[in-house]
Amino acid sequence: MQRLRYDDITMRYPSEDGAGTLALDGLSFSVEKGESVAIIGPSGCGKSSTLQMAAGLLQPTGGSVTIDGAPVTAPRQNTSLILQDFGLLPWKTVRDNAELGLKIHGVGKAERRQRAERALGLVGLQDFAQAYPSGLSGGMRQRLALARSLALDVDLLLMDEPLSALDALLREQLQDTLLALWQAQGYAQILVTHSIEEAVFLGQRILVLTPRPGRVIAVVDNPDVGSDDYRGSDAFFERCTDIRKKLRAAVEAAKEASHA
Repeated sequence: MQRLRYDDITMRYPSEDGAGTLALDGLSFSVEKGESVAIIGPSGCGKSSTLQMAAGLLQPTGGSVTIDGAPVTAPRQNTSLILQDFGLLPWKTVRDNAELGLKIHGVGKAERRQRAERALGLVGLQDFAQAYPSGLSGGMRQRLALARSLALDVDLLLMDEPLSALDALLREQLQDTLLALWQAQGYAQILVTHSIEEAVFLGQRILVLTPRPGRVIAVVDNPDVGSDDYRGSDAFFERCTDIRKKLRAAVEAAKEASHA
């Protein structure tokens, strides 16, 4: 069953010349309940805008975005968006940061504490509840951002380049964490990334977008996600190679069209 659906989305931003900048044009796809989808494409093709629409932070110029069949017109309690900068409040403790979303949604203090502590346990930060973000490593801050989302009992997790600022080894470790949490919790998720390897490691389907205006040019099924030693397998290498070719073809086609 579908959790999230985009129907013929257009997104045009204002520009100084009055014509506007077309970021997305005719974008259509859906995400099933419990499914993990990765989106990859050139910079400026509307990937972040796509997530903001699902989070209720941005309305499309045309088309519709629905969750469980209902139009998305405002932020929703069971949807969480994780950004590249994590969005943590430096003056609040780890526990307070984990409770923040619950507090915004009016959850009582005792329940907030219980759900936040459970979420911190899921990401291995229970012993750092009284610490502050400045005392955490980059990977720990990312796990804290995940804990804040998990405390909300999300059924839809949206991630916009959440691991791009981390070094390669730590990034792989956090990818393992994201995979394990998704498998254990069963929520639907969308990951926006510039990393082909990350998309293939985490996405059951990978959507390849064209340069601006963004359109889905290819959908790559990736059924081996979560299998043992997937990163080291021939299937992983072949899928990365396939997506790299599709991205290059999309960019070349856009260049030819612009010079036509």
